[in-house]
This record gives sequence, C-alpha cells and structure tokens, in this order.
Amino acid sequence: MDPVKPECPFQYLIESLNDNPEKKFYNVPKLGGTKYDNLPYTVRVLLEAAVRNCDGFFVKKEDVLNILDWKTKQNNVEVPFCPARVLLQDFTGIPAMVDFAAMREAVKILGGDPMKVCPACPTDLTVDHSLQIDFSKCAIQNAPNPGGGDLQKPLAKLSPLKVQPRKLPCRGQTGCKGPCSAGESSRNSGQFSAQIENTPILCPFHLQPVPEPETVLKNQEMEFGRNRERLQFFKWSSKVFRNVSVIPPGTGMAHQVNLEYLSKIVVQCKDFLYPDSVVGTDSHTTMVNGLGILGWGVGGIETEAVMLGMPVTLTLPEVVGCELTGSASPLATSIDVVLSITKQLRQAGIAGKFVEFFGTGVSQLSIADRTTIANMCPEYGAILSFFPVDNVTLKHLRHTGFGKAGLESMEAYLKAVKLFRNEQISSEEPEYSQTIQVNLSSIIPCVSGPKRSQDRVAVTDMKSDFQACLNEKSGLKGFQIAAEKQNDVVPVQYEGNEYKLSHGCIVIAAVISCTNNCNPSVMLAAGLLAKKAVEAHLMVKPYIRTSLSPGSGMVTHYLSSSGVLPYLSKLGFEVVGYGCSTCVGNTAPLPEAIQNAIKQGDLIACGVLSGSKNFEGRLCDCVRANYLASPPLVVAYAIAGTVNIDFQTEPLGVDPNGKNIYLRDIWPTREELQHVEEEYVISSMFKELKEKIKKGDKRWNLLEAPESVLFPWDLKSTYIRCPSFFDKFAKEPVSIQQIEKAHVLLYLGDSVTTDHISPAGSIARSSAAARYLTNKGLTPREFNSYGARRGNDAVMTRGTFANIKLLNKFIGKPAPKTIHFPSGQTLDVFEAAELYQKEGIPVIILAGKKYGLGSSRDWVAKGPFLLGVKAVIAESYEKMHKGHLIGIGIAPLQFLSGENASVLGLSGKEQFSISFPQELFPGMTLDVKTNTGKAFSVIALFENDVDITLYKHGGILNYVARRFL
Repeated sequence: MDPVKPECPFQYLIESLNDNPEKKFYNVPKLGGTKYDNLPYTVRVLLEAAVRNCDGFFVKKEDVLNILDWKTKQNNVEVPFCPARVLLQDFTGIPAMVDFAAMREAVKILGGDPMKVCPACPTDLTVDHSLQIDFSKCAIQNAPNPGGGDLQKPLAKLSPLKVQPRKLPCRGQTGCKGPCSAGESSRNSGQFSAQIENTPILCPFHLQPVPEPETVLKNQEMEFGRNRERLQFFKWSSKVFRNVSVIPPGTGMAHQVNLEYLSKIVVQCKDFLYPDSVVGTDSHTTMVNGLGILGWGVGGIETEAVMLGMPVTLTLPEVVGCELTGSASPLATSIDVVLSITKQLRQAGIAGKFVEFFGTGVSQLSIADRTTIANMCPEYGAILSFFPVDNVTLKHLRHTGFGKAGLESMEAYLKAVKLFRNEQISSEEPEYSQTIQVNLSSIIPCVSGPKRSQDRVAVTDMKSDFQACLNEKSGLKGFQIAAEKQNDVVPVQYEGNEYKLSHGCIVIAAVISCTNNCNPSVMLAAGLLAKKAVEAHLMVKPYIRTSLSPGSGMVTHYLSSSGVLPYLSKLGFEVVGYGCSTCVGNTAPLPEAIQNAIKQGDLIACGVLSGSKNFEGRLCDCVRANYLASPPLVVAYAIAGTVNIDFQTEPLGVDPNGKNIYLRDIWPTREELQHVEEEYVISSMFKELKEKIKKGDKRWNLLEAPESVLFPWDLKSTYIRCPSFFDKFAKEPVSIQQIEKAHVLLYLGDSVTTDHISPAGSIARSSAAARYLTNKGLTPREFNSYGARRGNDAVMTRGTFANIKLLNKFIGKPAPKTIHFPSGQTLDVFEAAELYQKEGIPVIILAGKKYGLGSSRDWVAKGPFLLGVKAVIAESYEKMHKGHLIGIGIAPLQFLSGENASVLGLSGKEQFSISFPQELFPGMTLDVKTNTGKAFSVIALFENDVDITLYKHGGILNYVARRFL
C-alpha cells in the first residue's frame, strides 16, 4: 500500500525524521496544536491513518477533521480506519481465502480479470486452530527427566540466595560472545547446574533447540494428516495471492506470533514511517494493544474488505481512561488482575468504546501483563484496550531482540508524533470521555465462571459460590440441583482403580494458549507449583483430561531450560502442541466410563482452563461448569480434583509422612518467580522463534500445492468447497426485496452467543453435518471439527444453530431443533430451513437482548444467510455481529424500546411481512405485519450510508466483487 497518495491534501505535513530523507513521516501534531495534545493516544493513531490515507473517496478531508475534533464529535460521526496489516487465523481465515478464490471465479465468468482479485493490504495467516489433542499424556509416565536428574528426588529450592554459580564448559558453538566462551556462565546458576552433575546445560547465549515432546510430534502428525487439504489450499493461497503470507502449523497461536514475530510497533514502507496497526478475524486480536499497537477483531467479511484496500468504518468512539493505582498482592497473578479488571469494566458498561490505561500502576505491569489484559477485551465488551508505548515497552523490545538502531528510530518517531507516553509527566495525560479507577492493591486471587467470563469468584469463596450455583435455578450461574441430590457420589472404575465422582468434580484441566501463555510469570508459576507438588508426592487423578498447549515454542523453551517442564509432564500437563485446542472444543473425548458416570448421576462436572471463553458446553457436552483461572490455579485445581474445595482450610493431599499439604505450601513466592524469569526468559529465545518461522516446518516445506490462477476445486472434497454466495451474482444489484409471509425459524431468548449460532468444536454424531459427512463416506473419527471445516459451506450451513445448548422457545429445552410449521415436524434447524427454502418460504429469527455475543466469526452471519434467513428481529445486538449481518445481506431489526416478542403477544408461530422502501436511510423504522392481524414497528439498524450501500448490494462480498468489474 502506497503511504503517499497523490491526491492527499495533507502532504504539507510530511517531514524527515532527524533530517534523514529515508525516514519521512506525517507530522500530524502540527495539524491540531493543543487540540491534538488532548486527544487520547488511540485517537491519535486513527488520525494519523486518516491523514496518510486521505484520498477524497474512501477517506475524506472531513473525516480527518472529525477525528481531530474528537472531543465534540465522539459517538456522533462515522470515521474510516485503514490498518497497516491484517491478521487471520485459520478457522476464520480459511473462509476469507475461500471467498477470494470463489470471487476470482465469479469475476472471470462475468468477463473480469481474476488476477486482480488479490489483497491490497499485507495479510498474515497463522494456522493455529487445527490442533486437536489426540495424545495428551506421555506414554511413559516415569520417563527420565530430559533435563537430567531423578524426579523422585526433590531438587533444591529456587532461591537466588542458596544457589551458587559454577563454571561450565561452553558447548562449542562458533561465534559465542557470552561469558561461557571463557568457560563460565553466570546465567546457568539455576537449580540443575547447582545441584545435579552430568546435566546437559544450555548456553543462554546460543540456545540449542529444545527437543519437541513426543506428544507434540504425534499431535502434529495427526494435524497434518487430517488437515492436508486445508493446508494445501493455504499454501496455494500464499503462492497466488499477492501480500499473503502463511505461518504453518506448529509455530504458535496467532496472537503470540503476532506479538513475537509480526509486530513492528512502527512500520517503514519504502521511506515512510507510520504506526503499526492491525485488524484480525479473531476477537482477541486486541492482545496486541498491550504492545502499543492499535488492533481489534472484526468479522471475516469486513476483513476481506480491508484486505482489498477498503477501510473499516466505525463510530468515532468514546475513549475511557482506566487509571491503575496501587500494587497487586504477592499472591495475585496477572490473570487475577485481568479477571478483576474484566468484571469492573463489564459493570461500567463500556461496550463499543476504546479503553486506555494510565496511572502509576501501569509502569508496574510487564508487557506480558498488559497483553493479557488487552486480550480479554472482548469479554468486557470494549472494542480495544490500549497501553501506549513507554519505557517498559522499549525495555521489552530490547530484551526480545530488536536492534539498537531500529529502537532509536522508533523512539524518535513516536516522540515526534506524541505517541510515546512519559509516565513521569502526569500533566501530559490526554482527556478522556470518562475515567474509571482500579486499585491493584484490592485484587485477590480469583477465577471466573461457571458459565461467563465476567462472573468473577474469589478463590476463597469458591466452595460457597459453587454450592450457591447448585441451589440457584437454571440460568447464567445456576444449575438447580435438588438439595437431596447435591451430595450424590457416583463410583466409577477406571484403569483398574475405583474413583468417586460428585458435583464439582474436575474432568478437564487445560493450560491453553488463548490468554495466558504469553506471560512467563504465570507459566513459570504453574511450573514451580507443579515442581513443589511432585516433590510433595501430590498427583492428578488419571481420568482428568490434562493438557498444556503453549502459545509458541518459546514457552516450551523457558519451561524446559528452567527445569520445570518435567514436573508439569509428571502431573499430566505435557505439551500437546502449539495453537488453540481445548478453548475451541478440540479436546479428546472423556473416557467412556467417566462420561457414563456423569450422565448416570446427572453430575455438574467441571472444566478449569486458563483461557478466555467458558460458555456452557464449549469444552464437552457433559461438562456443564467451566471456570477460567490462572495457569497455577489450573494445576492446583487439577490436583484437588474438584472445585468444591476451600483451599484455606482443606488440603490438596497428604505426603508420605501423613502431613497435610495445602495450596499455600506449594505456591511459589514472587522472589522465586522473578529469579527464574530473569534467568531463563532471554532474548536469544525470541531470535530462535523468528529463525524457525523463516525456515518453516519440514512437513510444510515438502507439502505440494497447485499454482494455477484459479483454484482447482475437488468436487469430492469435504474440506474445501466453492461457496454458493456468488451463484446468483450479477453485474448490477437488484432492487431491495420485500419480506413476505416469512415463518420464524427460531424463537430465541437473551444472550445468544456466536457459539450458539455457529459452534467451533467437535461435530456431534447425531447432527445434520455428521449425516452429510457420513454420506460422503467418512467415519466419525474423520469428522474433525466445525472449525477445521469452515472452508466447506455445506458443513458449516448444517452446523449453524447446531449447538446442543441452543434454547429455542419452540422446543422448550436445550437442543439444536426447531419446528417446521407448515408440516408441524420437529427437525434439526438445517432440515427445517431446507424445507422452507424448497417451499419458497422466507424465514426470520426472533431474539431477545444482546443477540450475537462472543467471538467474531463470519459463519455466524454466513450460516443463517445460507439457511434462508432474511432478517433478525431482536431487542438488542452485540455491535460486531450486527455489522456481520449487514455485511452478508441480512437485515438487523430491533424492537422499539420497551417492546419484545412477549410484550407484543407474539407466539412466533405467525407469518411476518416486512416492508422495505427502495430508499433507505439510517435509523429508519419499518412496519411489520402478521397473518394474525397484529402489527408493530421495528428500527432498521443501518447506521450510515455504508451500511445501506452494502445491504443494497446483498453484502460486502457482492459489493467488492462488483468493484473488480
């Protein structure tokens, strides 16, 4: 993308940085003077992008002036934003690339040049969501410690006061400039070097690659085998589409790779400098804001438009300043800070706003802490949470291998355009729409659950809170278990031993990549806790599905080199691979005996995971309670085997001498953590990750892929299929179609999530998608997951509303079912929709408040569209999902204030007719009539001319394709 547009009216702002003609930039502060100085940092980034991309068409001079006048224009105008790059992960990225391939076909059929269909914006696609946990525990539980030594012999405590360095021979690498070249390594003064002879020592100045655990290699082999078609398609995409790069499986999760490898902080394109920024197809793209890079998640459909050079359009947001004061308790981890902030911000009602952090407490947070906080942004509803670049950021960048010259140039540029925060000068803090204070001193260890991430529970209150959940009626927290059933115990035989399951029993415990594995402090805390637990002879029951899926290989590196990885493995937390796994439902099935016992006793079985999502049924259909926790607490609860425990008064277990072992006995001190982190999380690890990505994986490098301009679709493929979005595509859009005599496909309540609409986990054997795959000759073990099959519209349409926890009021209980009213049959949602389409009957959806909560997934809109849904009428929408509906051509309609289906006396069995005028305008009301004589009005949620244009074209895909013609 050209950083200097010939028609840009702001070229007079171009200057050279430190008189270097090879480093030019737009000196935007000169545009606004004191008005600019008062802008929040995030708005300054929006303003710079608007100035640089101003072309009089997509970005107008008026847009620039509106952003500069943020104080009075916030919430009142729409503004464009042109990010520097796009980030895709494979679950949501494959539909985008399939759409590009299909768009090439459509453009060619209508006489256009298919070669033009390429991203204009640099796009990175990380294959990180296809990992499944087929192997989760080491085959040999008592395998020798790969770092040397006997696991049964306790090692010395990791105290910097007790550990003495010793001289070690260099391992002979050429060019080592560290102390070890003289036969000495002060960094290798940790536990193994001090206590164990004949131990292989890694020189920190030229680290040897850590051998991949056996489970990683096995899972990667399975991943490549079951996803070969998808991977070949991705490789084809990287060859034929300009500006597309693919990061292969086994590298790490998208957000971790984004932080460690892709992020630039300041981009230099040709001889121009400008702030790095990104939009992605994952709602947790916000993680990168912790590094001072503006970024957030949008739908796959919107992302495709950005890839083609169009801006993201957003309402000029309010910016909430979150002031952090005080210091966190030594027992509180960054995850506790995150969950506490999540709850406080959720309660503050900041949906659809930007958040910026400032105050004395900010400088106490590491970059890992900041990125963890920023990652949870979707869970408290903000668009993004931003930490401006400061001295902590620069220190982190030096530590992770950024060159000195590049850092000096970066710092000079950021200070020149006033994007560098000086924590010493409080008078330079911007003005905010509102300010919220969070006292870090008040934060205590906590978890969130059992069904929502914002429902925070202090660890000290966990037992009483779980009991309250059992008593409470079914809902957002309750399970409504009869009092006489709450103490039920179900005996079960597993691997020759008898165990007793009860309400609160833990059956899944996962340390996963979504939120926490970017943070060495919490990962090392989990490792140190595991070490102390093993030394105290505490173990995890074998039926609990434990796993550790780091965000990148660097995590394995420092867990291994610090010596704690064998202890995690001993407890069952062995590395299973790199990427999203448990968090998206890719958990190996629970043992059949355990599943049967849970069902027999109607038990509230639990999962504990260090992730960001805990919707009911997400991990496994028989796990009804899911808690989010920090990695060390995940390990602790796995050892306890239940959430129904008071850690203060009840022990985790008993040592061989009969002594009770409490959580406080094995919880690592802050001094221990700081020592280990300083010793083992070093810059050479980051350099090695970058080199690994550049070289690529051997399997990936050997993978063959076609090089044709058009993708050669395999009609037999069950993974990659040319979607039907362009089946009726024409050069010109047709007139707006009226909705006549539509039936209600689903009658839904409040808080319907994107998981309910388009599940990402395993494909149930009784589902419509399973029947489709079976008819294609596949066995259940070959079904894979909905996420892996997002490149096949036939599977994804059948998977729409296939979540077993979907509560359709027509059915009266959770089930992916509905009623086909003309026949009276109760059918799978897909089957009913298919009948309606054959009969030529349009369908709509009735819903309550906050329709479309959760992750940004384009199939959440595409699926209903292919089911024939013409409109959704709800009390309110999650803003992102509302935009997705417009982007695919579905009308998002809203009941008038104080009205809903129940208040209007609607049963959902009526037929609905909705009148659309040919000329639409933002905020207009439409008339709805039913065949029973009832009539009411709804608001059409078209917020601007862009929304109206896209709806008239039948969505973004049609609009963009017509641009190529």
